[in-house]
Amino acid sequence: MRVIGLMSGTSIDGVDAVLVELSGGRSPLNLKLLAAQTFPYPKIAAPNLRSQLIAAASNQPLPLSQLAQLDDAIAQAFAQAAQRIQTQQPPAQLIGSHGQTVFHAPPPHPQHLGYSLQLGRGAVIAHHCGLPTVSNFRAADIAAGGQGAPLVPPIDACLLAHPNRDRCIQNLGGIGNVTYLPAGCSQNLQGVLGWDTGPANILIDLAVSQLTQGKQQYDQNGQWAASGTPDPDLVQQWLKHPFLRQPPPKSTGREDFSPHLLQQYHQQAQHLSPADWLATLTDFTAATIADSYKRFLPQLPQDVILCGGGSRNPYLKSRLQIHLPQTTLSNSDDWGLNADFKEAIAFAILAYWRIQGHPSNLPNVTGASKPVPLGDIHHP
Repeated sequence: MRVIGLMSGTSIDGVDAVLVELSGGRSPLNLKLLAAQTFPYPKIAAPNLRSQLIAAASNQPLPLSQLAQLDDAIAQAFAQAAQRIQTQQPPAQLIGSHGQTVFHAPPPHPQHLGYSLQLGRGAVIAHHCGLPTVSNFRAADIAAGGQGAPLVPPIDACLLAHPNRDRCIQNLGGIGNVTYLPAGCSQNLQGVLGWDTGPANILIDLAVSQLTQGKQQYDQNGQWAASGTPDPDLVQQWLKHPFLRQPPPKSTGREDFSPHLLQQYHQQAQHLSPADWLATLTDFTAATIADSYKRFLPQLPQDVILCGGGSRNPYLKSRLQIHLPQTTLSNSDDWGLNADFKEAIAFAILAYWRIQGHPSNLPNVTGASKPVPLGDIHHP
């Protein structure tokens, strides 16, 4: 079956779209990537859409009418990405759309049972594209008492587990998340773990945007940070953040790692040059990952396989290698899985499993009370 996967993460930079050919079920699962492209929000939506989304995701209040407008705009942008990814390709038969997260407050929460809101209604995408569309993947897991995240670990187990080596699959998007794959876990998923490790690119990107008055959105190839020197005392101080010490299951977003937190950290780093400031933030990201492994894994992995935008940052990779000297670092590209589009591929697979009727959450990862099918199915 040909399936489109659509994803926009906490970096809120656009829609990652893939077209994949899938066959089989959960094991074996056969995957062929036919097309992949990122469609930046300014090119497929109103120019100010990204800034509105960042404000909403940073918990700034907005009227319900504006929220509805944002929901419409995101659905249309995702539908446009789905249509464009099929250009000069065989037509798709199904869409899996994660949408754009603007609020994530998993259980236990002091005010409610747990809630996660992804904009970009699947019914609108189904209507515009004329294809069945699966969306709202997190809600069923949250209803069963889970975090609604991370949802990728069972896919990692199917595609990247090794019979003889313990592996971590580390996503470096806006937020970092890890899947731990003990050797030989691909058949029964025994011992698979996963959680959000904390900030990946989100604080670095915010800092670059502030330093350049919005002219740059990220530190390309980590070159700016690589010209500086990290402050290890600040890194150790920031590792005391409550989320980083909270045991799994856990998930996070801009609610915890926000512009307000970056402002606090910047006040503590006034003595640093811009390059040293970025180097320290980058080393902090690497340190959160290593610290998380040492705290919560039964043992350190032999391999760490990176994916997401941060996997293209050589300086971040070098700092992670320093913090995890005994592990072998690689990118998921090296194992046949595109590092830039792995998350979009994952939601294509989750949609494929949904229409097959397979439960696709892992309760030992999300904390849900039982396995449940994920996603709402919308027919055109």
